[in-house]
Amino acid sequence: MNNTLATIDTPAALIERSRMQRNIARMQQRMNELGVRFRPHVKTSKCIAVAKAQRDGGAQGITVSTLKEAEQFFAEGFTDILYAVGMAPHRLQHAMDLRRRGCALGILTDGVESARAIVEFGRANGEVFDVLIEVDTDGHRSGIRPEEDALLEVAHVLHDGGMRLGGVMTHAGSSYELDTPEALRAMAEQERSGCVRAAQRLRDAGLSCPVVSVGSTPTALMAEALEGVTEVRAGVYVFFDLVMRNIGVCTEDDIALSVLTTVIGHQADKGWAIVDSGWMAMSRDRGTQKQKRDFGYGQVCSVDGTVLDGYVLSGANQEHGILSREGAPDTGIAARFPIGTRLRILPNHACATGAQFPEYQALSEDGSLETWGRFHGW
Repeated sequence: MNNTLATIDTPAALIERSRMQRNIARMQQRMNELGVRFRPHVKTSKCIAVAKAQRDGGAQGITVSTLKEAEQFFAEGFTDILYAVGMAPHRLQHAMDLRRRGCALGILTDGVESARAIVEFGRANGEVFDVLIEVDTDGHRSGIRPEEDALLEVAHVLHDGGMRLGGVMTHAGSSYELDTPEALRAMAEQERSGCVRAAQRLRDAGLSCPVVSVGSTPTALMAEALEGVTEVRAGVYVFFDLVMRNIGVCTEDDIALSVLTTVIGHQADKGWAIVDSGWMAMSRDRGTQKQKRDFGYGQVCSVDGTVLDGYVLSGANQEHGILSREGAPDTGIAARFPIGTRLRILPNHACATGAQFPEYQALSEDGSLETWGRFHGW
């Protein structure tokens, strides 16, 4: 018997395929209009079927956050891969093995020490790595600021050491803290101009810089122009989530990932329904907590995906979720959501919620489900 939303065990991670395809088409159309290559970040889904849908939609290459992802996607025919995390020396052997098996793997550095380790290993093993320099355009996390002397120092270490200087890349992670079109457009321009400036400094010094890579879902969707940029990276757009909803780049109707859950009990005097999706299903990510609208651990929807406005997953233990109404308690919640009721919960952070599951259930418009595997680990 084929599983349906009424028969599958819960909790289950659902991908609504029509929404996912719409999200893919929206992003790809935007990149085409801006005249840049699009290299999606597959850490969001860690799923071959999703990445193939992105490639079929027009994506060129992929971005990964672990070498395990690179290994798995390469095994499925993806060869143009950027490992967009600072390279630790102990991973260079694995990176070299992938390259020698035909994977066009690019790696990343943001400091002189790291660059020297890459050069030392490359020289010792006769390997010429393709290396991008990470640029910090917003003070969010890692990278070298565009005007720092270290940018040219790192570039010379790589170039003089015989490595291939692939270019520069940046990630405007602080865009997640914004929530107006004006602020997002300004951040997109800050991201673009900073990375392009870094590339120009390398070129002015007589160094190669073929790739200028920028990206985050909010800035990719809100950028007005990308002059000087060669490629964009973004990940969470493929599913979207409540954080993206609060930022303003999607609505609840665009969120393609949800958790199917079942009501298993009540605390009627408190206005609670208890469901079988706690933080082990939703994750502990409370990304909306600091935003203008806090959804607790997720937005509650009916089993068909209709948002039940005002009802959220307000608390979560390991396997138990507390469903309640915002504001005054719903004393009739037991009648509203009887035991056995199936619901969907939209996640705060699609990457974190997806990571709780070994597989997805891909839901087609005819109601059929298809199981899609997902990678775990490093």
